[in-house]
Amino acid sequence: MRSIELVFDGSTDSLIRADWARLQAADLPSLAAHTSPSNSPHITLAAGADLQAGPESPHQQGLWQALPMNITFSGAIVFPAGAGKYVLARAVLLTDPLLDLHRRLHQDLFGALSLTLPGAWTPHVTISRRIPGHQLGAAMDLLDLRLEGQCTGARIWDSASRTVTPLIECP
Repeated sequence: MRSIELVFDGSTDSLIRADWARLQAADLPSLAAHTSPSNSPHITLAAGADLQAGPESPHQQGLWQALPMNITFSGAIVFPAGAGKYVLARAVLLTDPLLDLHRRLHQDLFGALSLTLPGAWTPHVTISRRIPGHQLGAAMDLLDLRLEGQCTGARIWDSASRTVTPLIECP
C-alpha cells in the first residue's frame, strides 16, 4: 500500500500526539502505542496498492504551493474496522483550498482506492484504530475536538518498504 499524505507543523503535530497520549494514559487503544518513526499525524490524500503518479503535467505544476495550509478540525468521525471495532479520527473541515489540492493531485494519479477519490474522500486524522465500540464514548470525552492547525508538508508512505519519502516541507 502506498499513500500520499499531508503532514503538520510542529504545534499541530503535538496537539494530535497529545490526543494519542491521553487515550494511552486512559488504557484506551491509541496510535501512541505505534512507535515507528514513520508514524506521525497526517491526512491521507490518496492511497492504493498500485498508486502511481502519471508523468509530470500542468495539473501538478505548483500543486504544493498551496502549503502551508490552515486546517480546522471539526468534531470526530468513526469508521468501521471489523466486528465491534472502530477507527476514531478527528474530522477535517472541507475548505476550497483543501478540495482543490486534493482534486488536482488526483488528476494525474492512477490506482487510488475509490474511497480516496474526489467526491468520496473523507479527510481525517486517525486517533485510534480498532477501538471497541463500548470505549468510543470514553475516548471522545478525552479529546478537545475543536482545534485549528496547519499542514506544512507532504510525503509518500510505502508500507511494503516501510519508507517515507518527503515531497515538500515548508518552513
